[in-house]
Amino acid sequence: MTQPDSELDTINTALAHDIPLTREQALYLYHEVPLLTLGRMGAARRVVLHPKAEVSFVVDRNVNYTNICGCQCRFCAFYRDISDPQGYVLSTDEICAKVQELVECDGTQLLMQGGIHPELPLSWFEELFTLLRQRFPSVQIHSLSPAEVVHLATHAGLGLRECIQRLQSAGLESIPGGGAEVLVDAVRSHISPNKIGWRKWAEVMETAHALGMKTTATLMFGCGETPEQLIEHLLRVREIQTRSGGFTAFISWSYQPDNTELGREISAGATGTDYLRVVALSRLVLHNIPNIQASWVTQGARMAQVALRFGANDMGGTMLEENVVAAAGVSFRMSQAEIIHLIRSAGFTPVRRTTGYQVLERY
Repeated sequence: MTQPDSELDTINTALAHDIPLTREQALYLYHEVPLLTLGRMGAARRVVLHPKAEVSFVVDRNVNYTNICGCQCRFCAFYRDISDPQGYVLSTDEICAKVQELVECDGTQLLMQGGIHPELPLSWFEELFTLLRQRFPSVQIHSLSPAEVVHLATHAGLGLRECIQRLQSAGLESIPGGGAEVLVDAVRSHISPNKIGWRKWAEVMETAHALGMKTTATLMFGCGETPEQLIEHLLRVREIQTRSGGFTAFISWSYQPDNTELGREISAGATGTDYLRVVALSRLVLHNIPNIQASWVTQGARMAQVALRFGANDMGGTMLEENVVAAAGVSFRMSQAEIIHLIRSAGFTPVRRTTGYQVLERY
């Protein structure tokens, strides 16, 4: 019989009083609490923050402007070397055509990311963003990753703040949290040794927040990290949010091992139950981040539905296009009508939103 002073009771009391969970409490939840109990706790916390039983989504498109990348991350099946005949850089006309298709679908968010191209200068992005802002004013440019921003600053000989300011002046409105993987350098040095360390990722985010830009935070787990390192990632995201307050949402997904170098070491990857545990844990640990996204792009529609009962309140984007995860052998697609049906059939009211979570339409 559970005693009144049990660890779980202490955790529930902390949650009820909005007291941040400690590292030890987070590890206890990860290791000791049954999955369904953890799910109920995550769902209860979601209800506190989002009592209307609404689940939001954004109509967006992921345009991968290049697959040429010098990072050569071991978990990635998308990148190509600059000399590879399969390498590409989309032209301005090709990018504009893709954004025009997004607008025709009532899309409001452009998620534009690529590799760390050694030759594309900051001016290329400034000119592109300026054109996109002028031609498609209803679309928010939610683009680049911290690693791309750091590379552009270094390539241009600028500090991070000046680089982000120039991108912001050109039309960049928010930055997605891609490239976080696990914010522990022992993990990063193994899976992506040529990419920025966790402190530089955090510096980009905090600098963007200081300039009034909102961003998201992410986690890719199941790539060989320990539970302690996974918890460390969550705590570091929470600490950044405490300092700068600019994260609008947190998105986690499991590493997709097919067609990747790292996959030869980690063939099984994380399970569906692992994913649900991380969703619920994220909701409980990240008390200061309002939105938790379910990643149907990597986990599939049904698992994303279950995640809504484990603490998630958002379905992310409709993703009219996605290439990076697809290169690893995972390709889920959903139309706007399908995502609305998915949310309804899970027992929630579908809400179309902007990047900044302003409601555009309820269904």
